[in-house]
Amino acid sequence: MNANHYFGKASVTAHSAQLLLDARDADGACNRAYYAMFDAARGALIGSGAVPNVLEIKTHAGLIAMFSLHMIKTCLIPL
Repeated sequence: MNANHYFGKASVTAHSAQLLLDARDADGACNRAYYAMFDAARGALIGSGAVPNVLEIKTHAGLIAMFSLHMIKTCLIPL
């Protein structure tokens, strides 16, 4: 899978989050928003070339750690 695949998934999921929020389902909206960010992080790691195969990252904590290591600490995404 490539970065655009994950960014596309993130976009659809963010839209779902908005629909749920509009329907006053805050818990559902938070869940969908979390997964939108999760897929966007996967896309960013692939797109930057830092992690060619994000499927090798097995846990959510692992994805967060890799994102921090390769995107935040290298200032590709500034704080």
